[in-house]
Amino acid sequence: MTRLAEIDGLAVPLPIENLDTDQIMPKQFLRIIDKAGLSEGLLYDLRFDAQGELRSDCVLNQASYRGARILIGGSNFGCGSSREHAVWGLQQFGFEAVIAPSFAEIFYSNAMNNRLLLVQLEREAVDVLLHDAATQTAAQLHIDIEQQTVTAASGHVFTFPLGARHKQMVIEGMDTIDLTLASLHDIEAFERAHFKRHSWAAVL
Repeated sequence: MTRLAEIDGLAVPLPIENLDTDQIMPKQFLRIIDKAGLSEGLLYDLRFDAQGELRSDCVLNQASYRGARILIGGSNFGCGSSREHAVWGLQQFGFEAVIAPSFAEIFYSNAMNNRLLLVQLEREAVDVLLHDAATQTAAQLHIDIEQQTVTAASGHVFTFPLGARHKQMVIEGMDTIDLTLASLHDIEAFERAHFKRHSWAAVL
């Protein structure tokens, strides 16, 4: 898989607090046997009216933000149910990263496991980026995953926390199974040593 060390792109502001996974991916779009077609359902009730027409006042429908790769959200982003479809939908819509003051724990794990980068910044920093993104002319962001920095076109630079395991998963495109297999040699060595010391525990 291609190494991902940086993300450059347009950022779209969506400062909604407690945006839950039921809103991100409504239940009617979960009746699938694969991951295909979830981009249509992403934030459906926000993007479409009762007649199924695009809402012109929704930032995600505005031409100036078309092709955005980064979403800037509100606190507790991704709360609610544990549906992984919310992550898949964001990715299929074109997002590679979400920036917010905080994320729901399960959503955070689901996102990192699928290589959707979540960037947690202080509220003041997010507010600055939201303001920049709202002006549109300063909506371009550069995220350096290795250095753990976000740089705005306006010149603002912010540092974000990222654990070593999650950093490796995003950069190298690994999930939790890949991480386990990467340690297979050590696991097998431990197993051999364990059963050598405790031969009575070996499975016959």
